Amino acid sequence: MKILILSNRVPFPQNGGYPIVVRNTILGLVNEGHEVTVFTLNNKKQRHSLDSDDELIRKIHYQTYDVDISISPWQFISSLLGRRTYNVDRFYDAGFERVLITELKRVKYDVVQFEGLFMSTYLQATRKNSTAILIYRAHNIEHLIWQRLAEQKNDPIKKTYLNLLAKRIKYYELKYLNNFDAIATLTGQDKQLMLEYGTQVPIEVLPVGIDLTRYKPDYSKTEYPSLFFLGALDWMPNREGMEWFLDNFSADITDGDLRVRFYVGGRNIPERFDEYEVMGKIFIQGEVDDALEFVNSKSIMVVPLLSGGGMRVKIVEGMAMEKCIITTALGAEGLHYTNGENILIANDRQEFYDAIKHCIGDEEFCKLIGRNARRLIEQEHDTNVVTAKFIKFYEQLLRS
Repeated sequence: MKILILSNRVPFPQNGGYPIVVRNTILGLVNEGHEVTVFTLNNKKQRHSLDSDDELIRKIHYQTYDVDISISPWQFISSLLGRRTYNVDRFYDAGFERVLITELKRVKYDVVQFEGLFMSTYLQATRKNSTAILIYRAHNIEHLIWQRLAEQKNDPIKKTYLNLLAKRIKYYELKYLNNFDAIATLTGQDKQLMLEYGTQVPIEVLPVGIDLTRYKPDYSKTEYPSLFFLGALDWMPNREGMEWFLDNFSADITDGDLRVRFYVGGRNIPERFDEYEVMGKIFIQGEVDDALEFVNSKSIMVVPLLSGGGMRVKIVEGMAMEKCIITTALGAEGLHYTNGENILIANDRQEFYDAIKHCIGDEEFCKLIGRNARRLIEQEHDTNVVTAKFIKFYEQLLRS
């Protein structure tokens, strides 16, 4: 098959959940002998050079297009007063659309896959210029992220703004769902919600797939006990969850009964997080050079997610690295986990405290949770397993 993937962010290197999902999708399809083309926006804020050493790039037709998705104060105010959904609209670029149309006229694709809601701004042009099956890859239910963030806010102004944003995104999101030929979700929960919203096109659950050859735990290099978090803190649900965790547990870690070091790694950590740092106890490290090396060097992963949606890629990666993970039920959404067997679920301060206390005092328990977690990922999240399901889905759609 000839497959065109449209991405709102460069999938090389793998420095976040979105690029990991997209890159591993490409890898699986290429390994199965399909012709893959990737057209991606390369936005100013996260701009990457084409000089990537990822050999996968040489096996695909790959084109990036530089865009600036930032929004000026005037555009922000205008969007509040008007009815436009600036979160989505800012990903539209007329130049990219012209390049895309040229490509669609040049090549007859079997499948065009839109990676996330933001690329839906190119749906109309794609439909007009291609006979391919058009698939929406829903990385999450976008409006739910903002709705859940609003629920967490006490400030009435912030709550009102976030609710307004959630309402507009929901209107846009629901309007587009039935305009695609099919939808692939990462979680069963997202599929169920789309059905409840009246989606009539075929929906398939195709979870996060990862290349397990890259995930090689080495306990000889792991500090026990140690707590860690790894994630981009310019993503609001991550920042909100980490602020909650640090506000609730800094004292316990620095002066209380939780005698353990805590490491925070990730891109775009706000300067105010430096105030949480305590020498020898809490380390705000910022972006790490090698994410998997960082994960391997620590023993207990905390993911205090209070809002958001979809499947948390960092949790899948942590499980692949045999980490003992403590997260909320929301953080583990989409995983076929068993609490206390391959992950630990904690939904409030006391449950987090009890889980951390148990883990820092029982190394064998942590290792058992980690080994069971790896087994789950091997069974359900290996790129080869997920790719086989993808291809079957494509073939069913092409026959119908």
